[in-house]
Amino acid sequence: MGIGFLLPTFTNRFNERLRIMKFNTKTIHGGQHNTDPAYGSVMPPIYQTSTYAQSTPGGHKGFEYSRSGNPTRKALEDALASLEHGAFGLAFGSGLAAIDAVLKMFKPGDEIISTNDLYGGSYRLFTKIFEDFGLKFHFVSMQDTAAIESVITDKTKLIWVETPTNPMMNIIDVEAVAQVAKAHKILLAVDNTFATPYLQQPLDLGADLVMHSVTKYLGGHSDLVMGGLIVRDKELADKLYFIQNASGAVCGPQDSFLALRGIKTLHVRMQRHCENGKAVAEFLKNHPKVDKVYWPGFEDHPNHNIAKKQMKDFGGMVSFTTKKDSLEGAVEVVEKLKVFTLAESLGGVESLAGHPASMTHASIPKEERQKTGIKDSLIRLSVGIEDAEDLLADLQQALD
Repeated sequence: MGIGFLLPTFTNRFNERLRIMKFNTKTIHGGQHNTDPAYGSVMPPIYQTSTYAQSTPGGHKGFEYSRSGNPTRKALEDALASLEHGAFGLAFGSGLAAIDAVLKMFKPGDEIISTNDLYGGSYRLFTKIFEDFGLKFHFVSMQDTAAIESVITDKTKLIWVETPTNPMMNIIDVEAVAQVAKAHKILLAVDNTFATPYLQQPLDLGADLVMHSVTKYLGGHSDLVMGGLIVRDKELADKLYFIQNASGAVCGPQDSFLALRGIKTLHVRMQRHCENGKAVAEFLKNHPKVDKVYWPGFEDHPNHNIAKKQMKDFGGMVSFTTKKDSLEGAVEVVEKLKVFTLAESLGGVESLAGHPASMTHASIPKEERQKTGIKDSLIRLSVGIEDAEDLLADLQQALD
């Protein structure tokens, strides 16, 4: 009897094991075949091809054209679904391309409720692109679900949540928002970029859809740009797969391979991000030149108890202001940093510093930024996995 007769049984047993695997094991094996069937490679190969041979029209091995599907991208999409306890994963050319696909499910006149403290690129996409196509957006604080319910109408189709939020680290109770969404038969989407599935799994908390900027922690090495969506409902997945294929904002096989490689170390990286994030937050809180520090791990942080309930730890993102409280003061600090790199983005192994008002959130009008606490003096840190002592020493010299 050839080995081919044993493969279906082996695959079924392997997939059953995946369903009960712990998270750290899933980052390495989740959603993946044990080896590639062609030559037994441990990592999914990079299928750098645009098209696939057919034996007869429609006679193919599951792939026809790489916009519609690519084996390397499919391996990544299965891995994303596994990490978030989802059934279907979709990978896109960027996080904004993933959000764009979600919004294309709706029609002129439909209304969407979003947290008022969110990534500037999301705000720009909502207000500068999709408002022109007839979608209506309400931006509210989601610290209390009453604010959400106050703007729900019979035209509301989606609630968009970030938690922790970017850059104020506000915590939104996903379970509570999910109850509101289900009561009104509204879809709930959660941007889980900051927390990652290592810390938080929104589908388990009642969300319908999870979005990731895979560029950040999932990729983890600042070498790719990508977005991802994960859902459980097949009807919702089919709508999104149609849009993914029809609009074509997909990622390539090389980036899919890099994301798969990054995911395999997500758990060990996130452990260090959390450890270093805590050390940096506590250092800043006790520094005489620092005014406010925003980090969900502090007991006096708004909704800290919700963070404890729905997150495994508190992450590596920290924002703060100095007592000088000026644009010039913030610029002076970030320009003096040596180990932290002044750059856009976050979630890589290296520590980054950013000035939201002039960088990531510059597309949000100043008066709107200030309503949510994004002052000109605010600095956002993405704390990497270097030695904590070196990071603290760098902050010390920059503040002094």
